[in-house]
Amino acid sequence: MDTMDLYRRAQDEFDAVLAAVRDDRWDTPSACAEWSVRDVAGHVVWGQRQLRAWASGEDYAETAGAPGAPHPAVLAATDPVGTWRAASVRTLTETELGRPVSLPGLGEVPVAGIVPLLITDLVAHSWDVDQDVRLPSDLVAVAFEWARANVVRRPGFFGPELEPPAGADEQTRMLAFLGRRVPVAAGVSGSRPGGSQE
Repeated sequence: MDTMDLYRRAQDEFDAVLAAVRDDRWDTPSACAEWSVRDVAGHVVWGQRQLRAWASGEDYAETAGAPGAPHPAVLAATDPVGTWRAASVRTLTETELGRPVSLPGLGEVPVAGIVPLLITDLVAHSWDVDQDVRLPSDLVAVAFEWARANVVRRPGFFGPELEPPAGADEQTRMLAFLGRRVPVAAGVSGSRPGGSQE
């Protein structure tokens, strides 16, 4: 399965999590430090719009949804699911995937090299919105591989690596690496049924 296929599946997983959010939960805290569920949605909308700009070579000056922004919720507006779906980038041409982009901490990479970062972002934020979600093992593997090679640990990006509980499954180990604390019972292998697979 190529990277864009995996990316679309990561979007589908995030979409399912977002679509299940009750109306009274949007402005409650997410598992992402200092962000509400609506903030998470706004940040992911920002990521899609930024990807589209990178792929087209256009400037995108919006910073409200950037990593570490205080209130990305403004980008999700009153319809977070609809706004996310309108922003979602499902396909990119070979030319767009090959366009070079310069990123702090990563240097100059083609857009194709950013897609695994965005898969990681979608995987992590799916869990931030719904800590009961069981993520597909291949998406977890892509996110974990990207994170091990590229993670940036500073305020607004990723927190310090945490020690996963003994017997933790791969999803829990990946989330702990990204600084997310998973309840012990939720992240121990065999403690709950597995999620969808590839």
